[in-house]
Amino acid sequence: MFDIGFYELAVVGVVALIVVGPKDLPRMFRTVGQYVGKARGMAREFQRAMNDAAREADLDGVGDIAKTMKQAADPLKSASDAARDYAQSFKSDMLDVEKQAERAAARKAQVEAANAAAETWTPPAAAEAAAPEAEAPTDLPEPTPTEAPDPAPARKDA
Repeated sequence: MFDIGFYELAVVGVVALIVVGPKDLPRMFRTVGQYVGKARGMAREFQRAMNDAAREADLDGVGDIAKTMKQAADPLKSASDAARDYAQSFKSDMLDVEKQAERAAARKAQVEAANAAAETWTPPAAAEAAAPEAEAPTDLPEPTPTEAPDPAPARKDA
């Protein structure tokens, strides 16, 4: 990491012994060791977090790689799967085409029925003009007058 050899550490130790003194040297090494330990722990935690993030980001890629490896390992199965998928999509496309054809036929039948009804229909004003005047039938017998009862009976007191 830092490329510090044994001789460099020995020189740092001798300088620390002279500067700090033999009495406070163990306490200084303990404090430095604690700080180095904390720094290493933080570095390990950071490295672990980075590895976890990289692993989560590559999960989708790993699935694609695994699928490609399976296809390469068994080409007959992968070809049959591809053919089955194509056949299913073709079948669903054909069903859609058949439904569209049925709808078009139903629309055509509705239009033909509407056109036939429009050809036979005549407006009421035109129907009256085209129809001959209805005459009273002449062969019916004449109504005979009947005697109707008097609506008010005559009074005898008057």
